[in-house]
Amino acid sequence: MASPTWRKATRSTATKGGDCAEPAALPSALGVRDSTHPDAGHLAFPAAAAPAFLTQAKSGVLDARR
Repeated sequence: MASPTWRKATRSTATKGGDCAEPAALPSALGVRDSTHPDAGHLAFPAAAAPAFLTQAKSGVLDARR
């Protein structure tokens, strides 16, 4: 299997530390990894669950409370 193509978010900037979640299309799944630790592994969401995950991520529901 070829390595997935990870995409850095357009909103990831140096002023924000450059950290973001990077998505990639995987066979039958959506992969998501931490851009600051790309070799630490990734989460895989089944294709059917990916739209709900993306909706929550875009809405801010998943944002960390600091």
